[in-house]
Amino acid sequence: MTGPGNSKDRLTYAGGFDAVLRQMEGRRDPMTFAEGESLPDADIDLAPLRSRRIGPVSPELKKSRSTFAYKCRELHEEFAGHPEICYLNGLLIANLRRRGQPDQTAPLFRRLWAEEHDILLARLDARWLVSSVTTFADHGATPVQRSVGHAMSVLFGTMKLYETERLFSGHAPDQPFPWRRKSAKALPLQMDAYAVTGGGLDVNMLGRLWMEAAEDPVIAPLAHHLLEALNADPLNVFRRLRLMREARDGTPVDPAPEPVPMPATEPAPAPALPPTPAVELFTPVPRYRAHAIPVPPGAAGGRDWAVAATVRAPLREIARFAAWHLELGAARVHLYLDDAQSAQAAWLARHPKLQVTACDDAYWATKPRRPKTHQVRQTVNVADAYGRCAQAWLAHLDVDEFLLPVVPLERILAEVPGDAAAVQVPPAEMLATGGPGDTRHFKLTARLGGQRKRVLEEIYPTFGAHLRGGYVSHLEGKLVVRTGLEGAEPGIHTLMWTGRAATNRVILRGSFLGHAHAPSYAEFRDKLAFRMDHGSYRKTDDASFRLADVIGFLRDSEGEAGLRQFYDEVCTGTPRLMHALARRNMLLTREMPLDRLVQAHFGAPPPEDD
Repeated sequence: MTGPGNSKDRLTYAGGFDAVLRQMEGRRDPMTFAEGESLPDADIDLAPLRSRRIGPVSPELKKSRSTFAYKCRELHEEFAGHPEICYLNGLLIANLRRRGQPDQTAPLFRRLWAEEHDILLARLDARWLVSSVTTFADHGATPVQRSVGHAMSVLFGTMKLYETERLFSGHAPDQPFPWRRKSAKALPLQMDAYAVTGGGLDVNMLGRLWMEAAEDPVIAPLAHHLLEALNADPLNVFRRLRLMREARDGTPVDPAPEPVPMPATEPAPAPALPPTPAVELFTPVPRYRAHAIPVPPGAAGGRDWAVAATVRAPLREIARFAAWHLELGAARVHLYLDDAQSAQAAWLARHPKLQVTACDDAYWATKPRRPKTHQVRQTVNVADAYGRCAQAWLAHLDVDEFLLPVVPLERILAEVPGDAAAVQVPPAEMLATGGPGDTRHFKLTARLGGQRKRVLEEIYPTFGAHLRGGYVSHLEGKLVVRTGLEGAEPGIHTLMWTGRAATNRVILRGSFLGHAHAPSYAEFRDKLAFRMDHGSYRKTDDASFRLADVIGFLRDSEGEAGLRQFYDEVCTGTPRLMHALARRNMLLTREMPLDRLVQAHFGAPPPEDD
C-alpha cells in the first residue's frame, strides 16, 4: 500500500522500524566487569539481605572504571540506608536490560520475587515496582510471567507517554474534561472513539491483566499490588474517565480514596525528565569564532561536572539547591556562604561532595579585598572555584537556579563540540502556583517557544509591552564552563578572555535553567527594594519605559495593590496564564521533589536557621 501518508519523509520515526530497532538495541550493550567484579550466585542466602543496610561503596568499586561499578555506585547512592535486597533487585534489573548478562542474573531476579516479594513490595517505591514487573516481559520463567510483564510494560509505558504530553496541555491530572468534544477528527488507524458512558475497554484491559496475573504465584503479588495502586491513584486517565461518566449520569462522585501508601523512608525518585528529543542538543552562537578562547587538544568528551554558587539564604533553600544538583549527577558542589554562618557551614560540610567555604574575614584576607557589591563577590568566588575544580565542567549558578537538562547532563557535556569553551543554558522563569506540591511550572520567553514578540501583549495584557521576553528576571541564562582553559575568567553570565567575552560557546536546546526568582508574592515584595537599587531591576542607561519604570510607578502611585496586580498577572500560574503559555509552547513543567531529595542526600532535613 503506497501513498503520501506512507512516504518515508512523513514517518514519525525516520528510517522506519529498522532505525527504531537500531536505536533500541544501541542502549543494550553488555555491561563490562573489571577483574573480581560479579553478581552474587543464584543460590545466595537472601535472609541477611533483608536486614543489612546499604553503606559506603567499597574502595575497589570507587576506583573501578567498569560499567558494572558505575551502576553499583549509582545504586549505592540511591539506596543508601535501605535493605541490601532492594539494592540487589535494582542491580539485577540494570543487568537484565543489557545483552549478555551473567547466567545467574534472571534466575536470581525471579527468586527474589518468589521468596522476598513481601519486603520488596513494602520497601520499593512505585518507580522500581514498575521496573520490576516490566523486567518479567523478557526474563519471566513462564508464559504467564512474560505475558503479564509485556502487558504491564505497554500499560505503564503508554501512561507515561500520554501523561507526559498532558503536562504541556495545562490540564491538571485530576481534572476531568467537560462534556463537549473540541475535535471531530477521527482517531488514528481508523479506530472508533471510546464510549465514555458505556464502554468497557478500560475494565476489560485491567480485568484481564488481573486475572492472568493471578495464574502465576511469582508475578501475582507484584502485578496485583501495582493494579491496586493504579485503582487508588486519583491522577490518571482511568479516574478522569470515571469522573466524566459520573458527571454525565448525574450520579454523585465519591471522594477519591488515598493512593496505596508507599514507605515513607523510600529513596526519592530521580527528577523527572521528558523523553530524549529527536533534535540537536546545541545551537552555536553567531560569530562563534570571533573571539574564541583556545581549548586544549583532547578536551572533547569530558563529562563530569561541578557547581559553584555564592549563597546568602536560609539553610533549607541551600540544602534543596545542593540536593537537586547532586541528584542530577554533580560530582562536586562548591558553596560560598556570603554571610559566613558557622552553623550552616557545619551542617552542609558533612556531605562529602560539598565544598563549603565561609566567606569570613579569614577568607577575604586571602584575596586583594572584599568587594562591596555581591556581583563582584560572586565573580571572585567563581574564580576561586574554577581554580580548584577537578571536574571537566563548572556551572556557575545562584541558589534559586536549578539546572533542568532534557537528558542527563553528563551525556550532553560529552557531546559538546571539542572547540567549545562553554555551554549557555537558557532560563525558564518559575511561576507561583500556590501549592506545596512537587510539580513546578516555568514560563519560557516568546523566542524560546518559537513565537513572535507580539504574543507577550496577548499573554500579559497590562504589562506585556514592558517586559523583556515576558520575564522579570534575566534572559541571559548561565554558563557551564569548560575547566582548565588558560586565561579564562568565568563571570555571572559570561566567560571572559583577554578582556572580552569568549564567543566559542553553544546554546542548549530543550534544556533550561529553572529560575525561582519570585516564587511567592511575599518574596517578590521583600526583595523589591534591593533589586531596584542594586540587583536585576535597577535602571540602566536605556531611556525606554522598562520593568524598573513599571514597578517604580506602581509602587509610588498604587502601593501594595498595584504591585500585587503586577505579580498576579506576570508571575502567578493562574489557569488563564498557564493555558495561554501552554498553547504557545511556552510552558515547562517539571517534577521537583526537593525536600525528599534533601532527605535522600543529607539523611535528615536541615535545622531551622536562628
